[in-house]
Amino acid sequence: MNTSHSDTAPVRCGEELNLEALGNWLCGKIAGTEKGITVAQFPSGHSNLTYLLRVDERELVLRRGPLGPVAPKAHDMAREFRVLQAVHPHFDEAPEVFHLCEDPSVLGTVFFLMERRHGLILRDQIPPQLASLPHYAQRVSEAFIDSMVKLHGIDVAKNGLLILGKPEGFLERQVLGWAERWNRAKTDEIPQMDRIIRWLIDCRPHSPSPTLVHNDYKLDNVMLQVDSIDRVEAVLDWEMATIGDPLADLGLTLCYWAWAGARQLRDRGMPAVTSQPGWYTRDQFLERYAKRTGRDLSGIAYYEVLGVFKLAVILQQIYYRFRVGQTRDARFEDFGERVRVLAELAESLAGKLR
Repeated sequence: MNTSHSDTAPVRCGEELNLEALGNWLCGKIAGTEKGITVAQFPSGHSNLTYLLRVDERELVLRRGPLGPVAPKAHDMAREFRVLQAVHPHFDEAPEVFHLCEDPSVLGTVFFLMERRHGLILRDQIPPQLASLPHYAQRVSEAFIDSMVKLHGIDVAKNGLLILGKPEGFLERQVLGWAERWNRAKTDEIPQMDRIIRWLIDCRPHSPSPTLVHNDYKLDNVMLQVDSIDRVEAVLDWEMATIGDPLADLGLTLCYWAWAGARQLRDRGMPAVTSQPGWYTRDQFLERYAKRTGRDLSGIAYYEVLGVFKLAVILQQIYYRFRVGQTRDARFEDFGERVRVLAELAESLAGKLR
């Protein structure tokens, strides 16, 4: 299941890198740069831009933020670099990072280089080589959950990771921060979003002890090992990682896992492979997580509403960039409708808790 070439594509028009400037910056940092650099792009991401660099016989991954203006504190590549630098020694699934460039004169923005991992990433279809394996859905479900359990089990105080976040008041900041992001990216009035924000403020629970929180832990941000789908090779996209309430992580993950399979979302082109036969159900997911962490999940429904709300805001931020012409990627054209559907789903879930 080596994805060394099939997961990349030629660089999209308008998203090219200045290879001369990049080469000059890399001289003395990466051996063989003087022989030239070849570049391909990982085309699947919706926000940050990720490239595969080949320098001599070495492969590296370059991460940079999206084109055009971005929201304050969003797409912070310098912070993602430092998070990975701190987390990698304690969680091997976090890729190792090598060099950070904060000089915008090189590529026009902050970027960093990290190691290339090889493995299998599942998106909207199951590749034949996986589908042919016995009980693949159950095995991947368990590997996915166990990797999250491992991440949430790291002793953040003992390992000096508390510097990555401010756990006190984490959940309140999450709600207010995502509400602010919504208001900045709003293109149309969606009354359900305003009502959800008020509900999330009024019904906020007490948080358990803080852990590392990835904040975007989903199936297509996880790479399975080449020789064994029972283990995770890498967890990707750490830009929003912090220290805080692990149930916020779990709630967002369940949003991608369970609620993305809801009929109203499937009807609007948001399929979820985890809704297919054999994958862990929502309840099985929660049971395995609870058994392996010992955490009380009786209040998880609040975090699921928060997760659906956050996903709606993420899609709205992408849709905003499309609407104002900061990206011409046609994949984003229907994101406005997807946001409306997610807002309806979040309000429906919240209504069941009243």
